[in-house]
Amino acid sequence: MATDIDFKALKGVLYSAVLSDVLDGFGCPNQAMRPFVRPLDEGKVLFGRARTGLYAHVYGVTEGRNPYEVEIALVDDLGTDDIVILACDGPTTRIAPWGELLTTAARCRGAGGCVTDGLVRDVRHIRRLGFPVFHGGIGPLDTKGRAEMTARDVPVECGGVRVEPGDLVFGDVDGVVVIPQALAAAVIETALEKIHGENKTREHLEQGMLLADVYARYGIL
Repeated sequence: MATDIDFKALKGVLYSAVLSDVLDGFGCPNQAMRPFVRPLDEGKVLFGRARTGLYAHVYGVTEGRNPYEVEIALVDDLGTDDIVILACDGPTTRIAPWGELLTTAARCRGAGGCVTDGLVRDVRHIRRLGFPVFHGGIGPLDTKGRAEMTARDVPVECGGVRVEPGDLVFGDVDGVVVIPQALAAAVIETALEKIHGENKTREHLEQGMLLADVYARYGIL
């Protein structure tokens, strides 16, 4: 796994659309999460390494045990640029795994954001903290008695995309894209090259060149 990625710098250059295009070219056409996974704040961008949590429905509380045990262990183990990926089997009225207190804890660990295909709550407080969160919906329910994280740092499916621990995750206003870690370096390099070509294409279009002529020159659209 590449350890020298400057996530902070790349967040200001990369964007989800170009990463999705590049992944298509690498034979990975299913790396963008479904459109219902949206940012709480459309101005926020996240980029980092996936730390996964898998949720399951429960239908009550077992006395004498901590229903948040696995969830707490994951958050307390987060590091710089980690992205929390919480797989809840899509948006539901019963699983809202992320809120203000987990946001506060993750932010203090240096994590780079959270993505869930479940619900989030405490939205006003999360926005005030400025922490990037992408969600499948908003609702006030606690997970206690409704759902529990059953495993952490395991392969999951979130928003229709398989995510393995250590994969790179990029999210912006257009959506969330998952980059398999084995392809990370090549995908980032190719994306930067494509962005350079797109910048040249834009310059020529702004100068009045025909789209057909610019496409013939650069092959980018």
